[in-house]
Amino acid sequence: GCQLISNTERKCSVPKLKRSVLSFIPILSWLPRYSVRQDALGDLIAGISIGIMHLPMGLAYALLASVPPVYGLYTSFYPVLMYCIFGTSRHISVGAFAVTSIMIGITTQRLAPNSAFMTLNGTNGTAVIDVVARDASRVQIAASTTVLSGIFLLLLGMIRFGFVVTFLSDPLVRGYMTGAGIQVVLSQLPNLFGITTGRFTGPLSQVYLLIDICRHLPETNIAAVVVTLVALAVLIAVKELNIYYEKKMPVPVPIELITIIVATLISYYCKLNSLYKVAIIGQIPKGLQPPRSPDISLWGSVVGDAFVVGIVGYALNISLGKIFGQKHGYNVDSNQEMVAIGLCNIVGGFFQCHAIAASPSRTLLQDSTGGKTQVVGLISSVLVLIFILQLGTLFEELPKAVLACIVIVNLKGLFMQFKDIPELWKSNKVDLLVWLVTLVCTILLNLDLGLAASISFAMLTVIFRTQLPRYSILGNVPGTELYLDTDTYEEAKEVPGITIFRSSTTMYYTNAQLYLEALQEKVVQLFMTGRSPHHSNTENLLKHCLCQSKVNWAFEQQGTGFDRGSETGIHGYDHIIQTSSTGGEIEMGRTCVFEHAGFFSESIPKSCLFTTIHDAVLHSLRLHGASDVPIIYEYALVSGAE
Repeated sequence: GCQLISNTERKCSVPKLKRSVLSFIPILSWLPRYSVRQDALGDLIAGISIGIMHLPMGLAYALLASVPPVYGLYTSFYPVLMYCIFGTSRHISVGAFAVTSIMIGITTQRLAPNSAFMTLNGTNGTAVIDVVARDASRVQIAASTTVLSGIFLLLLGMIRFGFVVTFLSDPLVRGYMTGAGIQVVLSQLPNLFGITTGRFTGPLSQVYLLIDICRHLPETNIAAVVVTLVALAVLIAVKELNIYYEKKMPVPVPIELITIIVATLISYYCKLNSLYKVAIIGQIPKGLQPPRSPDISLWGSVVGDAFVVGIVGYALNISLGKIFGQKHGYNVDSNQEMVAIGLCNIVGGFFQCHAIAASPSRTLLQDSTGGKTQVVGLISSVLVLIFILQLGTLFEELPKAVLACIVIVNLKGLFMQFKDIPELWKSNKVDLLVWLVTLVCTILLNLDLGLAASISFAMLTVIFRTQLPRYSILGNVPGTELYLDTDTYEEAKEVPGITIFRSSTTMYYTNAQLYLEALQEKVVQLFMTGRSPHHSNTENLLKHCLCQSKVNWAFEQQGTGFDRGSETGIHGYDHIIQTSSTGGEIEMGRTCVFEHAGFFSESIPKSCLFTTIHDAVLHSLRLHGASDVPIIYEYALVSGAE
């Protein structure tokens, strides 16, 4: 018997262990089933295209992170390999990204400003920056912040906390990304004009930076401006042509790579740095760096930055991942994605990488060029590795202005989100307010405080929506099963002998009393205006309306509520309470929450439950005819509005 039990437990535990391993390391699930015939060619073309994009983007986004350019290449290598192993999306392209890079850059500049590395020149006694010491310090800060952000995400993913991204609504995320894009542009303006400005951190830092840029404009380097204008013209023109001829070309023209090659050659042969003082990216060491443990002593100073960077990077990943997962018919595990991004940042941080995220532009390219799996990431990593080992030193003369142009041109998608403003004005003004407040907070308060303030404001709008609902009386549109607000739609007519009362918001313990008061007020208005043929039933009806307080009690005592997007399965139904003046029956679309809350009793049986308002109306008409005045209470528990 003991042996039988032991064998049964073993048989049960082995499949469970296998499932756990496959869910934690997804590559073990899909790689053995990889179809060379169907997927290899598309993955190869996409991998080469993405690898080519990684090269200029890695160099450019390293400038945003305020670290030497080669570390941007590392960021396009190690984390990409990790995501191929642990990620669940087949189409997103992770690596260096503008928003997370600028967030890391703000942290590195705050903790390692230029002023902390000033030394006296032994020749003429002037103050100069010890660039080597400054860069080494910034790399360590960036890597330590990245490791800590990865630890946060890994722990949250292990405890199945992936739903945290649901607190970041779509208007909030899009407004935040647009605000971050504006910060990126402001940070690159000095490189475009060839000027040197101060570094500012904290609230209003972008305002101070813009003022400082304007003050230094008389010092503009004309040669740098010429480089900027030519690079912008070429990049914008070719990218627009890529879009125009998208269906006619198998792959888009890799204009970023072509631009940095041509710009490097021109800079080298025209001696732009020595003759015209055009800033170049400088030394790019050949080869990989050995792993290095993070400086744990820095964690106390960067804990807030690390958490925000991690959450923002994860939000970008899961958003893009789910979009392309739905497009191609597969699921993206939100918790495993959190684990995957966490491991990417942890391992990458040990190799001096900065925080990563999915890039929309690279992801779109990967999809459009036929990429089917994360083998694309493996192929692109090989290209990046070849560049790091052999070709990186060839680009030391590349002007920083060209990299700044590449950054700005690739932010087009973020700035196109300004089109959200007229669309939200027409569809949902509260969401528009969230979008605008998030944009302003992100620009004025910086990326970390701006995100916190934006989330707080978004949560306040939810609270106000539930505390200031719209109550209405619904009527039937003749010839249909539609029930609409009689004050808004002239076609909607009240059903004789029945009153349908609707609240536009979710009902839970904080607004249950408001609901009851509004219900009683509506009932009194109906009888005072003579819309009911039975005035004598007023007192009896109000008494039965008070049974609604049992719902209040159940919600408050049991801590039960209906939440938007809840996984309890209640979404998609009209939830109805129907109370008559004689019987006090109550009818609802779902029973689970109320049964758990102890709502049902002999006077309120489960037999009086309906999935639609129309079913409740038909039942009331059959049961009462026109002799009584039943009232149907209807909640918009999910949609929240007409």
